[in-house]
Order: sequence, then structure tokens, then C-alpha cells
Amino acid sequence: MRFLQKLSDYRFSRYSKVLFVCWDLIILNIAIYLSFIVRFGTIDNLLTKDERTISLFTNLIWIGLLLHKDSHRIIRIEYIETILQRTIKKIFIHIAFVVFFVVILKYYDISRLRLLCFYLFFFTFLVISRYVLMKVLKYMRAKGYNFKKIIIVGANNTGEKIHKILAKDLTYGYKFLGFFDENQTGNLNPLTIRGGFDEVQEFIITEKVDEVYVALHIDKVDIITKLIKICEQNMVRIKIIPDFQLYTKSSKVEIAFYENTPVLMLRSEPLELAVNRIIKKVFDVCFSILVILLIFPWLFPIVMLIIKLESKGPIFFKQARSGRDNKSFVCFKFRSMYLNDKAHDQQAKKGDSRVTKFGSFMRKTSIDELPQFFNVLWGSMSVVGPRPHMINLAKEYGELIDNYSVRHFAKPGITGWAQVNGYRGETKKLKDMENRVECDIWYIENWSLLLDIKIIVRTLINVLKGDDNAY
Repeated sequence: MRFLQKLSDYRFSRYSKVLFVCWDLIILNIAIYLSFIVRFGTIDNLLTKDERTISLFTNLIWIGLLLHKDSHRIIRIEYIETILQRTIKKIFIHIAFVVFFVVILKYYDISRLRLLCFYLFFFTFLVISRYVLMKVLKYMRAKGYNFKKIIIVGANNTGEKIHKILAKDLTYGYKFLGFFDENQTGNLNPLTIRGGFDEVQEFIITEKVDEVYVALHIDKVDIITKLIKICEQNMVRIKIIPDFQLYTKSSKVEIAFYENTPVLMLRSEPLELAVNRIIKKVFDVCFSILVILLIFPWLFPIVMLIIKLESKGPIFFKQARSGRDNKSFVCFKFRSMYLNDKAHDQQAKKGDSRVTKFGSFMRKTSIDELPQFFNVLWGSMSVVGPRPHMINLAKEYGELIDNYSVRHFAKPGITGWAQVNGYRGETKKLKDMENRVECDIWYIENWSLLLDIKIIVRTLINVLKGDDNAY
């Protein structure tokens, strides 16, 4: 415990950048040595000029990637999924640079298998070290070490919200000392109010506050300016919480800079970046081809035969659905109902007499959705995304729910975040659709390839377990 206390006293986090880079270089070079031993049984090949040059580039490129935009950081409030996503991105960029140097320098004798072994070792070591580091930091903070003393200026709903976030988990490492405001407008405990604006300076000096969070309305610009001056004079970091709720209900906004002018965007959209769209497209195509080649050849004939034997009508059910940018497209499914006049206007209900016996089985197991993988190949759908609705349903809910149309910013999917969170099937109440839309918008704002994979895995688990809303 004395060791942990000493780390805390010396503000260990100040030296995290150097330690982080050094540790990564250690495991990188261990991975290099292990890759030579696995590939050649010895490290003698490491002594060749080509291998030494590439190994040097391997180190320099990783240092550059770590220092670029402080991507080495592990912030206090961060999930392991985010760190893993960032690490995978850096690994792919690193691979691209190494391959570039191998080609440009014409080092064609470099062992491709050795490089593959290196990246397997390096990635494994990185993930394990990041995970262990997070656990160690969380343990230290939970014990009261490596924490930051904070106060919040603004006893209102915004101040209360940021307080709940920072105080939600002790392992975040924040020690909340109180609110400061002239008037309390939030539903706060009066005991947490430590004084007014004029008492901030004395308090931060006496209590040695590390950070000040300002949650004041923008019209209090004079007070905010005064607080900035006080904090900078006393070497206290100040963070201003803008009240974006004045403009949008979105929980995730984004600020871009056009030269030196900040521009507020009401929501972040990772898929607006071309590289992310390419990644998602490649994944969609590869995954769809895999499903079509492995499942369709043996399952299609069985499904088609049973559908034909059970009821008259076509094998496939085709329906116009609303897609990206609210443009309609033809969505394909295996027909699961008897032929009826309401198929294009009315949702299926529990115990719906229109659904055939085999159709009920297909709906419970999502087999009826399989033809939509062809929609994915044709580009009208994605494997994961907001589920496409019937045209009349989309129009109806577009008039009832303010942000309904936002879900059309992304391609519709075979499965989605809303579906794996229980919002599947018939929407009996308006609240059901509002919850579904909220999930769809969250997905659009937080997209990542790992999230898509997570949704696919959860979908498969739900299929195996059975979903009460699948009928």
C-alpha cells in the first residue's frame, strides 16, 4: 500500500505518456523476438540488414502512432471496448505502413509468416496489457489513490448530470467536494452546496482542487470568464459543460473546426467517414457471401419445399420498405403467411391467423429474414442497422415522433441494436416505437465494427434462446 501511496503522491499519471510508450516498445520487441523463434527456431535471422531495418521501422511507426493525437491515453471514464477498437485501428494502420516500407525498399525476402506471427503476438500482448492496466488503475482509484479532487460550479440539472456521471463509479478516480452556485435550481442535496461564486477561489486553494467543472448557462459569461482567470492563476484545470440540450435532445453531439471557427453538429455519425463506410461495406459483403455459401445451398431447398407444400403462393414475399435517406426499396423475405390482402398494411400480431405453422417457426428463428442477405449484396441493406419499416408505417410514425426520420441516415439492417435490446415485433404502443427509434439513433451515433459484431453475436444467442417478441 505504501508503494501505491507513493505513486499517488508523485502524481503517477503525469508520467504516464513516457511509461506507456516504453511499455509498448518492450512488448513490441518481445513480440519481434518471439516471432523469429516461432518462425525460424532462432533469432539469427534478426541479424540480417533487411530484418533489422524493418524491425527499426516497426518501432518508430508505433511510437508515431501512439503520440499522434495522444492516442496512447486511457482516460478515466472509458470502456475496454473503446480501447480495443482504438488498438485494432492502430494495428491496421501499422500493418499498412510496414507493408509500404517492405514494398518501397524491395525487401521481398522478409518472411510474411514471421510478420503474421509478430502481429498475432503483439496484438495479444497489447490487449492483455491494456486490460490489466485498466484493472490496476481501477483498483488504485477504488482504494483512494490516483484520484482527482473536483468541484462543480452550477447547482442545476446540468451540474447534477455531470456529478452523477463522475460519481457513478469510484474507480473513475474523482473525489467530488461540492457544488458552488448563488441559486440552487436542480434537485440536489443542500449539504453538497459549499458556497457561492465568490467563495470558489478560496476553496480551490484551501482544498487543493484539481479540476473545476462549470455547468452554468451561457448568459453568465462574466462569471465564467472570472472562473477561468481564477483557475489559470491557481493552476487548476477548468472544464466547461455546454448545455447542448438547448438545441437538441441528442446525448452525443460533435464539434468540428472550420479553420478556427467551432461548428456544433447535433450528433456524431461515424459512418459519415468514408473509411468507416468502406469497412462496413467490406464486412457486409464478406459476411453475406459467407452466409449464402454456407447456409443457402442446403437450407433453401428445404424451406422452399415446405412453403410450397403448406400453402399456395410464391416462395418469396416482396415488400416496399423505407431505406437510407427514406428512399424505398424492395425487401425480400421467405413467405410466412397465407396470401392475404393486408400483408402490406398490417403488422403481424401474436397468434395472427395469417401466419402459417412453418411461417411461425421461421419467424421465431428468423429464417424468414435470410433472403435479405441478397439485399445486402445489392447494396440496399446492411447486415446490422435500423430495421426497415413498411412505407405506410414509416410515414405514420414520422408524423408522430419528432426524430423518427433520423434512423434513415443509415442503411436498414437485417438485425439491429433495437432488436437485441428487446424492441422487436409488433409496436402496440407509441412508446414502443419511441424506444426502438432511440436505440436506432444510438446505434447511428456510436457505430463501430466491434458493435456490429456484438449485435450479430447477441442476435444468434437470441435465436437459440428464443425471443418472445418473435411472432
